[in-house]
Amino acid sequence: MLKTVLKNHRLILASGSPRRQQFFKDLDLDFTIQIKEVNEVYPDHLKGIEISDYLAQLKAKEFTELKSNDILVTSDTIVWHEGKALGKPKNLDDAKKMIASLSGKTHEVITSVCFKTVNTVKVINQSTKVSFKELSKDEIDYYVETFSPLDKAGAYGIQEWIGYIGIIHIEGSYYNVMGLPVQLVYETLIELAES
Repeated sequence: MLKTVLKNHRLILASGSPRRQQFFKDLDLDFTIQIKEVNEVYPDHLKGIEISDYLAQLKAKEFTELKSNDILVTSDTIVWHEGKALGKPKNLDDAKKMIASLSGKTHEVITSVCFKTVNTVKVINQSTKVSFKELSKDEIDYYVETFSPLDKAGAYGIQEWIGYIGIIHIEGSYYNVMGLPVQLVYETLIELAES
């Protein structure tokens, strides 16, 4: 259905995330992938949603050659925990520390999505609260050494083993925790195509 609404537009997804790319495929969208390297640094005074909004827009700024029918989509996900943003871990030890800090606590996963056309820039965001049980050192070590936590904010994927055995409560969108508030993206694309 969305494919029909967007038939006169060229949809560009600026993300190397296999999960975001799969969401777009699962929405039955025709899209191209274009990725530009961006130094993901944000001002120190930003907090929570301000950080992911800023980074999503920063990624969109790199695209200056859009055509009149283009819709560019950029996105950024952070884990906000105890007043700090957790991005992607630097290495396996960093991943273990991140997951240990989330153990037995509740954190927020915030995803911002920026939609850019020749005439407009629109940013949406969603926050989901995720609660972990107390994880044992063995559980954390097993996950980090067996799976691929280095490409994920907060060093974990909700859709992976650690999510199955460790997450006891979620408040908000599950798909947002995977990296894209799909329902909001769907609504926004319809709105943009029809405007």
